[in-house]
Amino acid sequence: MPGSAVFRLEKVAEADFPTEFGLFRIYGFEGRSGDRVEEAVVLSMGDLSRPQDGPLVRIHSQCLTGDVFHSLRCDCQAQLEQSLNRMAAEGCGLLIYEHQEGRGIGLLNKLKAYELQDHGADTVEANEQLGFEADLRNYELPAEILRYFCLHKVRLLSNNPEKVQAVERAGIRVTERVPCVAEPVGFRENYLRTKREKMGHLLEGF
Repeated sequence: MPGSAVFRLEKVAEADFPTEFGLFRIYGFEGRSGDRVEEAVVLSMGDLSRPQDGPLVRIHSQCLTGDVFHSLRCDCQAQLEQSLNRMAAEGCGLLIYEHQEGRGIGLLNKLKAYELQDHGADTVEANEQLGFEADLRNYELPAEILRYFCLHKVRLLSNNPEKVQAVERAGIRVTERVPCVAEPVGFRENYLRTKREKMGHLLEGF
């Protein structure tokens, strides 16, 4: 970003990582910009230089409630598993797992937002009532990680046009936006509707 401090990326760990989706290589990264420190975990599978249009890439924000507890208040866990299954099917892909819980507001604030949602607010209104923007995420760290892996073009698993724009602003061509749409079940239906109508997410088939 213009006028921002120089962003420094450091790989702090790397190891084999067998999963039920297949064998990945797991990396730990730390990014620093001035006094700001960010962390991310990356899963890499296969030869990322092999796909002609670039590998499948998912930039995923940490969601304890969804990814771990399978909450139906959001579509995070469904998108994460869809992405890993797609990578496994192709034998190639990169998952960047960012520490940006609750679109950047943090875990406990996200739980406060849940409480407001129980009283009628949608996910955008709840964040705003807590004094936050609807989405506080920053994609500087994922962009640097993509450069670390020498990726100049990717197929991005996302419904969020802002992620596509952030990747392209970093000089990495998005050759395809690959939809990653969760089934609209239970509480998730209203959440998906809010993402589509208020945040501009592209939710085909919903």
